[in-house]
This record gives sequence, structure tokens and C-alpha cells, in this order.
Amino acid sequence: MRRLIVILGIPIDDLNMEQALDRIERFIQIGRSTGKTHQIATVNADFVVKAMQDPELRYLLQEADMATADGMPLVWGARVLGVQLEDRVAGADMVPALAERAAKNGYSLYFLGSAPGIAAQAAALLQAQNPDLIVAGVKSPPYSSVIDMDPGIIAEIKAAKPDVLLVAFGNPKQEKWIGMYGRELGVPVMIGIGGTLDFIAGNTKRAPVWMQRIGLEWLYRMVQEPRRLWKRYAVDLVHFGTFFLRQWWAMRKGNVPTAVLPDTDMLLLDDKAILNIHGKLMVDEYEDFAAVSQEALTHTAQIIVNLAHAEFLDSAIIGALVGLTKQARDAGGDLVLAAVPPVILHTLSLLRLDQFFVIVADTNCGLNYSFVDGKTAVSTSSYPETPDNYSPTRYQPEQK
Repeated sequence: MRRLIVILGIPIDDLNMEQALDRIERFIQIGRSTGKTHQIATVNADFVVKAMQDPELRYLLQEADMATADGMPLVWGARVLGVQLEDRVAGADMVPALAERAAKNGYSLYFLGSAPGIAAQAAALLQAQNPDLIVAGVKSPPYSSVIDMDPGIIAEIKAAKPDVLLVAFGNPKQEKWIGMYGRELGVPVMIGIGGTLDFIAGNTKRAPVWMQRIGLEWLYRMVQEPRRLWKRYAVDLVHFGTFFLRQWWAMRKGNVPTAVLPDTDMLLLDDKAILNIHGKLMVDEYEDFAAVSQEALTHTAQIIVNLAHAEFLDSAIIGALVGLTKQARDAGGDLVLAAVPPVILHTLSLLRLDQFFVIVADTNCGLNYSFVDGKTAVSTSSYPETPDNYSPTRYQPEQK
């Protein structure tokens, strides 16, 4: 089960570089054997701020198969919320490491995006460092919107059949482009890598390692390109800081002393699994919750999480619910939250997750929920005053 922490509504995977590369390899193997595609995002504070105002981007990041912490503010934010992330996994570090791993194991890479000549230069440098690296293709299309991009690019990538597609269009364009064309392409792994190819090619210089380690890489970049970056960093600082403080306060306010011991039990009923959560569930209970969740998934992909007796969920447990939801949906089912207490519902709303989860009034409504067509039958005779905010909801991305 993915170990996730939710920061301002975006699930971030808790892993280090080697674990990230291992997961990419698993995705490649799954994709080769089944045709399943996987979208990976390297998330920084700017991604999070944009996603707060862009429902389509937020949906794509929440549904991503892996989202790494690209920026130190996310690592620091996780610590404040009580989770020590394994490491920062930046795209600029991941791509060279992935190229080395790909060369050893025979995986092919396709380089898409960046300014003319940059992608080809980056691919050549990586191939020089890793002579066995298979470059399936290189393409730097002229600037255009996602909708107006040359459809011939899709045909070229499909013909090349890469194992990994590296998309350097910048956020949110690269995430939306992958979200739009990913299934049609059929590439096992697609990663939005932003300006990584510029770093590799030497077109943009990275900050010294000591500045990266203490989180001052943004300052180094702003000094290089002050006119382009100062406003972005200022906006990110204000919005990320403000909303992160709101999340921290909501977590702190909800985490009140209680005599109820944290616990999760499972009940199988009508081909559905009901997970009953009791008390405050926090990062210390993550392993126990994950064990029960995975046991439920061995029986069914139709999961109901009963929160009637829950008092508090921290960011790690909310992340676990996001990961469990993704697993259930990938298996053809879904996850339903039932009887969500107001304090937890407020937190989910603050994190923009009230539209990610299906939320119903109680377990009976959950049992009546159709995990196929997404509809819920509610017995009005039993529950005449079901509040409107418990109606099932899920954001659907814009149709392009």
C-alpha cells in the first residue's frame, strides 16, 4: 500500500530515490504485460498552489500513480504535520538516475518537450553517460496549447513504443497533456519533468548541493531569472504558507484528547468490505490500518469506510484513504466514506478532498451505493433528514 501524506489536498508519496525507481520499474513491468499506463508527477509548492485553483489539475494529481516531493517546502510541511518523509525526490535528480537504471535493465526512454534542441542535447548527454541507454525518440514541438498540439506526435510516440515517456512542457500543461492522451499512448510510465531537461543540458544551472539541501534552490533560480520567477515565488509563498497554516490549525484543533482507543475493524457484507474506524487515527496507527485495508482488498474492491465513531484523522491516515481509494478504483471498485463527522468533513473540504471521495450519510447508504455507475439509493423512510453535503460527489475532469 502506498504510504502517502496529504498536503493541501495533494497526496505525496513517502519514499526515497531508490524506492521511487523500484516503483517505476514495477510500473514498466505491469505496463508491458497488461497495457496499463501510469502517470507520475514531481510535485513542488507551485504545483500545489496551482491545484488549489484548478480542479482539473487537482484531480490529475490526486489520481496520479506516484507523486514525489520535488521541493523542500513539502518536506518541511510534512514534518510539521508529523510525518518525516523519506527524502526529497526531485525530477532533476530522478531523470539521470532513471536513465542509469534504464540502461542497465533495457528500458527505453522518449524525450518530449523543452525548447528546440534541448531535449536532443539532454538525451545525447544521458546516452553518453549510459552507453546502453535506449532512446526511443526525441521531440521538441513548437509551443501550442494542449488542444492545438500536432496530433502526429501521438502517432510518433505510439510507433516508438517507449517504456517511459518524459514530458517537459511545464506544469500544468504536462500533467493535463498526459491526462488527456495517456491511455491512447499506452506507454507504461509517463512523467511530467518540467525544466529537468534544461538542467541536464546545462541550459539552466542548478543551485549548489548545499543550497539544495537547506531549501534555497528557489533563491538561486530567482537570482538567475528574477523577472520571470519573482512573482511566481512570491505568490507561492503567500498562498502555500497561508493555506498550509490553515491545514495545520485544522489538524491541531481536531486532535483533542480522547478516551477512545484508536482501532480499525473489518466486516464483509453483501460483497462489500466495511472498515469501522474508532477514535483518533494517526501516523502511529498507519501500519495497522494499512494491514486491515489490504486484507479488505483481497476480498473485494468495494470498500465502505465507516467514520461514525472516528474522532480525528491526521494527514498520513487521510493519505492512506486516498491511496486505498486509488487501489479500489484501479481494481474496478471504489471507496465510500460513510457517516463523516463534521470536524473531519471540514478537514476534507479544506483539503479539497470532499470532491475526491464519495461521501454518504451512513453505512446503509454505502451498502446501497452502486460501485458500477456511481449512484446511491437512500431510504428516505429511514433517513428523512439526510444532509445535502453527504450526497456522493466526485470531480470529473474537463472534456477537451
